[in-house]
Amino acid sequence: MADCNNCPSKGECGSQESCTIKNNPYNSVGRVIGVMSGKGGVGKSTISVLIAKELNGRGFKVGVMDADITGPSIPRLLGVRDRRVGKDELGILPVKTDDGISVMSLNLLIENEQQPVIWRGPLIAGTVKQFWEDVFWGDLDYLIIDLPPGTGDVALTVMQSIPISGMLIVSVPQDMVSMIVAKAVNMVKELKIKLIGVVENMSYIACPDCGKKIKMFDGKNLNDFYKELGIRLLGELPMTKDIADIAEKGVGAVSEDIRSTIVNITDTVMESVKKQGG
Repeated sequence: MADCNNCPSKGECGSQESCTIKNNPYNSVGRVIGVMSGKGGVGKSTISVLIAKELNGRGFKVGVMDADITGPSIPRLLGVRDRRVGKDELGILPVKTDDGISVMSLNLLIENEQQPVIWRGPLIAGTVKQFWEDVFWGDLDYLIIDLPPGTGDVALTVMQSIPISGMLIVSVPQDMVSMIVAKAVNMVKELKIKLIGVVENMSYIACPDCGKKIKMFDGKNLNDFYKELGIRLLGELPMTKDIADIAEKGVGAVSEDIRSTIVNITDTVMESVKKQGG
């Protein structure tokens, strides 16, 4: 049962059931990685896809849950925007990418991806719970959950109703973002979920001629900020067309430097959520 004393709402939601973890008996999911950000537009979904692709390339069975119900971008990034989920006696059947990644997103349930989702918070949060309880994920080594930005209903629902192995936070190197990142970090800590670290996206621009890294923002204060929060900076990714073009050209088009950074980030993620004896 849920412990409402450890919940930020302190039981004010009126239902412990909403905080109880329920598992689909047909599923066997090894590790669940949440990817969140304090604000939108920082490349959270892109990082989710890059890590999922890297894990898949290593031979692991991988799924991606698009929990950003009102702004789903995972189907485009994974090249499955024109496909639709199925259903059988085991539950909702996620879409499979050409290389075998299982994908669940609201955009895979509707005919027009541009159709707005004009729902209130409880309905959105309930849909995310269904993505965990009613979808037949089967046997997965890793499930990546792409959360919506912020610390609202969906983030709270995911952290309380899905067994998260670890949470990754994506940010950008701007001082004005620090307070927003702190909110996300403190939410994860308050809900007693393992905090893997932070990935800094759009961290620099690489000179096309000499390769020098040009920082658009002074990162000194942010490095101190990460230390004060007690979180690790796992990697820095540049602002580049390679990453912006993933939806059109695929992950294979990214540079070797970017892929090397993603490899290192993925190594840390795997080590952080490794189960004892696993």
